[in-house]
Amino acid sequence: MTEVTLRPDRAAQVASAEEHRLRCELAAVYRLVAHFRMTDLIFTHISVRLPGPEHHFLINPYGLLFEEITASNLVKIDLAGHPVEDTPHPVNPAGFVIHSAVHAARPDAHCVLHTHTRAGCAVAAQRDGLLPLNQISMEFYGRLGYHDYEGVALNLAEQQRLVTDLGDHPAMILRNHGLLTVGETPAQAFLRMYYLNQACEIQTAATAAGARLVVPHPDICELTARQLAGEDGSSDLQDDRAYDLAWAALLRLVERIAPDHKD
Repeated sequence: MTEVTLRPDRAAQVASAEEHRLRCELAAVYRLVAHFRMTDLIFTHISVRLPGPEHHFLINPYGLLFEEITASNLVKIDLAGHPVEDTPHPVNPAGFVIHSAVHAARPDAHCVLHTHTRAGCAVAAQRDGLLPLNQISMEFYGRLGYHDYEGVALNLAEQQRLVTDLGDHPAMILRNHGLLTVGETPAQAFLRMYYLNQACEIQTAATAAGARLVVPHPDICELTARQLAGEDGSSDLQDDRAYDLAWAALLRLVERIAPDHKD
């Protein structure tokens, strides 16, 4: 097979087009997190890795609400959380401590999403963590890391412990803190966070009712997790389009509620 090498100017154009695409997709995720009320004012972050050997990332400018994020005001930073281009916006390097650790340790974690939702923080404070009480929560059965609270994430020494606790899981509960998901795309990270938060809301509602809980057999929980991850070949039917269709619907929603996100 003949290897094709792009001219430097063509390679730069391709890289620029890919960065623009990722900027628009990440801005859409920020607007969706705001729309579904998963924000904490200007705090928490969603970061995405840019292609190339430079280890550059896009992240929100510190001080803007998620509903104010656009493709153009996202800040390009390095692995230390410092801007690599001129920007009128401040960046919070401390806020990138968790994200940089995950990005560096997980080549598949192109996008890292962290939230402080009420339901997520409530389950993060419960000793048993997320329980398989519903089909939604079973998506994360055996696929969820836990990291013990060590104070505000300002110490670099915590990074190795954090990535060890995450392992190869797609999501993690930061005890006494919040939720974290990763994805190969911003879309995947968002959908995982949406359903992880939904699972936490279901658990807080079910436990608040005070009734005895029904927990399915572990074998059923594991089967459901495989089915939802597209890893089960034993079921009669398969649905490998669900998440793509859901994301397409969400992009239509963003176009209606925040058409300026691509600015």
